[in-house]
Formats: sequence, C-alpha cells, structure tokens
Amino acid sequence: MGGDWTSWLGPAEWQAVRLSLRVSFWATLVSLPPGIFIAYALARWSFPGKQVLNGIVHLPLILPPVVTGYLLLLAFGRRGPVGELLEQWFGIVLSFRWTGAALAAAIMAFPLMVRAIRLAIEAVDPKLEAAASTLAASPAWVFVTVTLPLILPGIIAGWILAFAKAMGEFGATITFVSNIPGQTQTIPSAIYALLQVPGGEDQAGRLVIVAVVIAMAALLVSEVASRRVARRVAGR
Repeated sequence: MGGDWTSWLGPAEWQAVRLSLRVSFWATLVSLPPGIFIAYALARWSFPGKQVLNGIVHLPLILPPVVTGYLLLLAFGRRGPVGELLEQWFGIVLSFRWTGAALAAAIMAFPLMVRAIRLAIEAVDPKLEAAASTLAASPAWVFVTVTLPLILPGIIAGWILAFAKAMGEFGATITFVSNIPGQTQTIPSAIYALLQVPGGEDQAGRLVIVAVVIAMAALLVSEVASRRVARRVAGR
C-alpha cells in the first residue's frame, strides 16, 4: 500500500474511528464514579434490594443489545419521559446524537466495569479498613486512603475492559442513535454499512484491523498499568 498512511482509510472511516474513541472515552469516564460506588455497595453493604440492584446492573449482559437500545429509545427519546425532560430543562437531546451513542455504550459496558471493580474490593481484607476506622477515620477517609489505593489495579482493569466493550458496541447503539455518518457512525456501524455496499469489503476489513489494534492496545495498557500500580501498592 503506497502513499500516505492516512490514505489507508477514507475520511468517513477515520471519522468513524475518531467518533468511536470519543464515544468510548466519555462513556467510560462518566460511568466510572457510579461504577466504583455501586461496586463498593454490592461488595461491602447489606441493604434491601441488593440482589435487585445487582440484577439491574448485569441486565445489559443478558438482554439482546437491540432490546437495550429500544428501551433507551423509549426512555431517552425526544418523546420519552426522561428525554423530554432533558430537552425541556437542559436542552439536551440524546437520541440520534453522539451523546446518545455514549450513553448506550456506557450502559452496555457498565456491568464489566462494576464486576472488575467489585472483585478487586472483595479481595481487600476488611480488617484493614476496620483497623483504619478504629483510628477515628471517617468511612470516606478510610476508602480514599486504604481501599482506593488497593483496588486501583481493579479500577484500571475495569475501565479498560469497559472501554474495549464500548468500542465494540453495535446493537444498542444503532437502535438508539441509528447509523448517521459523521454523527453516530462508530467503527462497528461503519463496518456494517460497508458490508452492505458492493466492493466495501476491503474498507470494512481495514476497519476491522483498526478495531483489533485498538482493543489489543487497550488490553496491553490495562495489563501494564495494573501491574505497575500493584507493585507500588505492595511496596508501601
């Protein structure tokens, strides 16, 4: 393949790559704080409805993605109860926008993030937290100074796994925000669109390669970062 490497993909394909990265970044960044909170609640607290919450969190893994996307459309569409309020009060429209793609990706990736962080929290000896509490430290301070450093590898792993999942999300996204080039067309939906066009297999194959490279890079970064954080924590 000659010429500039940027010509390997067309402008529309590079646009899909950039949009996928943007959607995945914001989807995982915004969902990380609630992901940590819910993971901690499921790992450490006992409360009525705990199993219901656990089921709701993991529901996107069980439901067909198209069903999740349809439910998002019903709730967050311009005529949906939440979507209508968001538009009237804040001027925010999610359906058929890249922000809606980020919402769909976040919901589909959320269970993986929560599960990874929850496992990390459950691996922390509660006696360490109890010891800090006996020194008159508040629960929030115990979490920040004791629990959080110990679970950082799990948080990083959960974030990267969620990012990779968000990059590959297709069913819920295309149902909720459609497949609009330059606005909601991510890598998976661009591949789907190219496969519907005669002669589009080559471009689709290149996008597949890009997706694989990004996913492998994300996993590599997760592994390296988790090991470094784990070594630092162990050396304290």
